[in-house]
Amino acid sequence: MVIGTRAQYVSEEDALKFVAGYCVVNDVSERACQFEMGSQWDKGKGFDTFGPVGPFLVTRDEIFDVQDLDLYLELNGKRMQTGNTANMVFTVAQIVSYVSRFMTLEPGDIITTGTPPGVGMGRTPQRFLKKGDKLRLGIAGLGEQQAEVVAFPK
Repeated sequence: MVIGTRAQYVSEEDALKFVAGYCVVNDVSERACQFEMGSQWDKGKGFDTFGPVGPFLVTRDEIFDVQDLDLYLELNGKRMQTGNTANMVFTVAQIVSYVSRFMTLEPGDIITTGTPPGVGMGRTPQRFLKKGDKLRLGIAGLGEQQAEVVAFPK
């Protein structure tokens, strides 16, 4: 979700009024840095080119029900993740309300919410991205992204 209006201590009932709209974000993780260097999630998610946003912002009024959007990720043409926002642990309204209690949300701030089941680390056997892998991911009504994995700099 992308914040449209400054939000501090907003109620769950009013939370969606502070959302400008929604977009696709590719929640990329570099697991070696994430776990081998102290197990902090942010270290595995903050590299250059990670977390691409887009292809565009869909305004709040264009989405009938943000808690009923299908999402998917394909790796090299094979479906790896399928989900629906109805299965989110917390609703968008709950997330905006909760986060606004701990930090002021400003217009343009993006809150990402994670990924559907099927991540490579949770598979047996585990499957991690490698150079040349092609990703295609999207959310119904919000668009689609495509990316090719490049070598991780040492």
